[in-house]
Amino acid sequence: MPALRLTSLSPWQRSALTLGLAMVGAVVFRMIGLPLPFLFGPMFACLLAALLGLPLRGTGQIGIGARTILGIAVGATLTPALIATLPSMIGSILLIPLYIALIGLIGVPFFRKVCGYDAATAWYSAMPGGLQDMIIFGAEAGANPRTLSLIHATRVLIIVTLAPILITQVFGASMSHPVGEPARDLPVSEMLIMAAAGLIGWKGGEKIGLFGASILGPLIVTGALSLAGFIHHRPPAEAIYVAQFFIGSAIGVGYTGVTMREIRRDVAAGVGFVLILALLAAIMSEIVYSLGLAHSVEAFLAFAPGGQAEMTVLAIVAGADLGYVVVHHILRILLVITGAPIAARLMRIRQKDAP
Repeated sequence: MPALRLTSLSPWQRSALTLGLAMVGAVVFRMIGLPLPFLFGPMFACLLAALLGLPLRGTGQIGIGARTILGIAVGATLTPALIATLPSMIGSILLIPLYIALIGLIGVPFFRKVCGYDAATAWYSAMPGGLQDMIIFGAEAGANPRTLSLIHATRVLIIVTLAPILITQVFGASMSHPVGEPARDLPVSEMLIMAAAGLIGWKGGEKIGLFGASILGPLIVTGALSLAGFIHHRPPAEAIYVAQFFIGSAIGVGYTGVTMREIRRDVAAGVGFVLILALLAAIMSEIVYSLGLAHSVEAFLAFAPGGQAEMTVLAIVAGADLGYVVVHHILRILLVITGAPIAARLMRIRQKDAP
């Protein structure tokens, strides 16, 4: 049977299958005029294939490398004018720790009492940090890595899917802003500088143990070059599309091997948690907007608890203030990554605490 033959594919063949399906998804979405075809096409194609049981596989270092493009894009927006606006963000930045605390106070009991997870799994399922970081920290504490993966993948999937609808239908904004200039219009020398900044920032960040090194490392290096006057453009549009492609496919691949039991238990729990997050995010963004701390779209994107890479893509295509949105997400992830393991140890949250 075809399904049996597919299970015998080698790792590189599984990656090739994944890329092929993602490309088909992108082409189909573009042909029928659906929004964000290079993000949503691969995402839904890989998601459908994963739910059908196909043996998909991530693209490893290639996919991670594609994320450096977003770090470069954000870093290129760091200008003296943007730095001068940072003090005006303090009001909403100070709300981030409160936001994280509320998520934990509601999310942990939800996963513990309603979903029946053990203490460690409940704790790291509720923490709105990076997917990989929460899985690593959770596994060290005795949590179920597979459950954490599905919970966080569901969080990102639903938020990335619904955010464009809310931006266009609720806030009345457009999702058709150009993602960048075409490569033919950019200086070759500047594109080479950006490529070098991305590689140095990524690998240098990994070497020193920087969290989110594939994005934050290039952001720091490119930002320094932008402030010094060596970079004046974002990466070309074609590069942004490549980043969208790999980010979208990675979200779908996260469901590879999912079982009906996992869908009923873990994916359903993730959906319930997203409803909680949506309410909290709506409250926080409304506070920010009502106090005049940010425009509605920026406030929404800054507090939408999706992945940093995914929110960066949406901020670019929505024409939002990229610096404002990214600063809030970096702070959220930084606080969760540094604070969640410390708090877990202080409260002695481990698998042995399960009922």
